Amino acid sequence: MAEKKCLIVVDYQNDFVSGALGFPGAELLAPRIAEKIKKYRSEGGEVIFTFDTHGEDYAETHEGKNLPVPHCIKGTPGHGLYGEVAELICESDQKFYKNAFGSDRLYEYLKTHPFTQIELVGLVSNICVLANAVLAKTAQPETQVIVDASCTASYDKSLGEKALDVLEGLQVKVVGR
Repeated sequence: MAEKKCLIVVDYQNDFVSGALGFPGAELLAPRIAEKIKKYRSEGGEVIFTFDTHGEDYAETHEGKNLPVPHCIKGTPGHGLYGEVAELICESDQKFYKNAFGSDRLYEYLKTHPFTQIELVGLVSNICVLANAVLAKTAQPETQVIVDASCTASYDKSLGEKALDVLEGLQVKVVGR
């Protein structure tokens, strides 16, 4: 198989950076993620985006009952990509809108689209990045899955570091620590 790399930008959305669930430091990832997107495109890699996506019924969902902070409501500014990353999405990019931490549609896509490398960046390291990295590794167990620690973050630094440790234990390569 010819080398085919994939970058998955996980939930780098306004509500996780500067909105309802935003936290200090999340905005600093924008230039690093933007550079990765440009690099993958210049090298012929595929760029995929996931979007945390909720409806007006968020408060009635399991997640809403456990995290009573409405966020990433479809059609609101908080649902959109943040900063310069928003300027880099292309019509031809795969986009996965998910109402759970991991994307079942992304998993199905990865099962039928082999890559020689899958890299994940975005937010939040100990929730959606972790969940989607596990799904990527499950879909393609022989593919090197990478998480760039310099391009992900958490509202809780300790949990973010623990998530990276867990990923390493699952044979996901963590770089940029």
